[in-house]
Amino acid sequence: MASLFIKNRSRIFHGHDWVMSYEIDHASGDPQPGDVINLKDLKNRQLGCGIYNPNSMIIARRISRRKQKLDQDFFTRRIQRAIDHRKASTVDERLCRLVWSESDGLPGLIIDRYGDHCVVQTTTLAMDQRLDLIVTALRDALSPVSIIERNDSPIRNTEGLELRTGMLHGGDPGEVTIQIGDLQFATHLTDGQKTGFYLDQIDSYPAVAKFAAGKRVLDCFTNQGGFALACANAGATSVKAIDVSEPAIERATANAAANGLGDVITFEAVNVFDYLKAATSATDDNGTPLEQYDLIILDPPSFTKSKKMLPNAMRGYKEIHLRALKLLAPGGILATYSCSHHVTSHDYLDMMRGAAVDAKRSLRLLETHGQRPDHPIILGIPETEYLKGYVFEMMPSW
Repeated sequence: MASLFIKNRSRIFHGHDWVMSYEIDHASGDPQPGDVINLKDLKNRQLGCGIYNPNSMIIARRISRRKQKLDQDFFTRRIQRAIDHRKASTVDERLCRLVWSESDGLPGLIIDRYGDHCVVQTTTLAMDQRLDLIVTALRDALSPVSIIERNDSPIRNTEGLELRTGMLHGGDPGEVTIQIGDLQFATHLTDGQKTGFYLDQIDSYPAVAKFAAGKRVLDCFTNQGGFALACANAGATSVKAIDVSEPAIERATANAAANGLGDVITFEAVNVFDYLKAATSATDDNGTPLEQYDLIILDPPSFTKSKKMLPNAMRGYKEIHLRALKLLAPGGILATYSCSHHVTSHDYLDMMRGAAVDAKRSLRLLETHGQRPDHPIILGIPETEYLKGYVFEMMPSW
């Protein structure tokens, strides 16, 4: 087996499983893209083994602290271990992220389960090359009716992989209905956002909705209407839900109607930045915006895919929060989320402080939210902790 010799003080010595191309001192043997290779320090001591791709900035990803073969037995054991972890947690094992990349010892493999259907993504070369082994392991473990390939994420470009979608097992299930608490959502696993639904936010819906009874609610970046429907179902007097995606708004509208909530929620396909700018500009003679809300939810997509773009992302976050705070009635609630691992909790809270100062508002932190347990966090890999959520109360003047 070929070996990579890693420079001192590289991140792998601090618990991370990634090896960057600039952290390699030298190699031995003739490793080929997608191979399993030894990882060693400069004293020839074993650090484990990893999957290799010389065309990626992350040249190796550790899969074990001992030698492993990436064979059928490996995938059978790792996927079953991931399933067992979900069974032991609080999540619904039939509606969850079943495998999450490094967090389950399978770098670049994502499997989401929607009842009898599974959606698979492979974002590393080694996993993509062994897709047939993954499908076999998944069929043996769960006997799903269908397995869908959703390899349409641009992140595959960083590994030199083409984008593709299709069926790996069974037929296209078409529209699938999933149950979240008392609510039903219809989605398409072959072309919906991510793998069909934002599974990481499911626990946040009821957590925010408990503040909604009797409130006027604004749900920004609603996507398929998760927060909007939960708030309406919890007794909100009115909900306005906005998103730039017309297909998402169409699905959200259909979901609201199917749950008997169409009369409570107003959906609008509009750019959230444009909407908030217009809403804060329309004021009465006292300068108070004509639109006021008691509960505002901001759940935007990731504003940055790289550390280099972080300053621009923080400016975008601050703008929407500044404007949202101006639309929030005294004593109102703001629930806000970031799904970028490049944005730390410190960064996000610092941005919130700045927005509150500029809006001349005082905020009291009520709750902190995070990703669902089916997206486990590995202590040595900070990238596995990405979703941050905060619920604030806007304090009225004393």
